[in-house]
Amino acid sequence: MFSTDIAQIPARQTLWEQTAQRLQTLIANGTIAPGTRLTENALAQQLGVSRAPLREAIRHLMNIGLLISEPYKGVRVLELTPDGLHQLYEYRTGLEQMAFKALWHKRTATSFDDLDQRHARLLEAIDAGDGALAIDRELALHQWCYELSGNPLLLDAWSRIKPHLQCYFVLHQRAHKRAGPARQSHDSYLEHAKGDSLEATLAYIARHMKQGFEQVIQTLG
Repeated sequence: MFSTDIAQIPARQTLWEQTAQRLQTLIANGTIAPGTRLTENALAQQLGVSRAPLREAIRHLMNIGLLISEPYKGVRVLELTPDGLHQLYEYRTGLEQMAFKALWHKRTATSFDDLDQRHARLLEAIDAGDGALAIDRELALHQWCYELSGNPLLLDAWSRIKPHLQCYFVLHQRAHKRAGPARQSHDSYLEHAKGDSLEATLAYIARHMKQGFEQVIQTLG
């Protein structure tokens, strides 16, 4: 029987959105393994929902690429591959650099305080050894730049790759045998985000995205 903490799901979400979030969490944490073929009847029973919201949830996860539909074979969970992860991180690096270009002249003391608070919450999760919470808070930290960019297309693109990054971060934790990133891993990120040189920040983002990446690829292989 699959399980997830439905109490953590916002009440404002519709039933299919709640179901999609639960499925996404189960895929990200490995409870539903990559490559698993899904059966509507079994999933509906295991998640305690009817088939209508489940179908909407499956369609949503297919739309963002976590689930794949194959003719005559049904739906299966995306399998992570080295090539797929390289493509994900090339895309993510480009998006984050675009976000920083858009936000650079919108930065204020208030926005810096917001970034510092997100970082502090991430450190709390790391210190508590809560890997799942650390993933959520690391994603929240990086979401700062997309929110501040003011570009809804960038924010939408970020929302679509977040589920894939959740899966990657689970692999990252396993590869490095720790709950979350290293405690100091975002110190330079914050310094550049609040610094004076956009060019230096864009170059740093490209380096930051590669932290521990090769070790994850080796573990996946």
